[in-house]
Amino acid sequence: MNARILDGEIVATRLDDVRAYDGVRTRRVFAFLLDYLIVALLLIPFAILVFFLGLLTFGLGWSLFAVLGPAVALVYVWNTLGGPNQATTGMRMMGIRLDRLDGGRVDGMLAIVHSVLFWAGNVVLTPLILLVTLFSDRKRALHDLLLGTVVTRSDS
Repeated sequence: MNARILDGEIVATRLDDVRAYDGVRTRRVFAFLLDYLIVALLLIPFAILVFFLGLLTFGLGWSLFAVLGPAVALVYVWNTLGGPNQATTGMRMMGIRLDRLDGGRVDGMLAIVHSVLFWAGNVVLTPLILLVTLFSDRKRALHDLLLGTVVTRSDS
């Protein structure tokens, strides 16, 4: 429990407030779609760069196309979700953020692991990973349960 005692009264954190989870599931889906679009747009200039690199290296540089998508996505997640706002650009637009249950900050490595577990869960379970949010406390997905994180509203 993340509650503190101050002057003999129990003071709960914002993670204990039910309002912090109101509408999070829907906002999370739309944030994912927005982030997917942003990563796709970020791929364009990097793909052009790899194309010209491939011309300069007589086709050898074009092998970077195989890792370009995941590399751009992971750098994006590291800098946004692992940044000071603890939210990707899509999450910020939807008014949600990622929090650790122990009260610590989300760093870049946790953000990367969170994203990789999300995609691994999607590969194995397809979009059924959202079913976990219907039955878990605080509307947590499977990768949130494994990492001790929770997605909350940033305006609460």
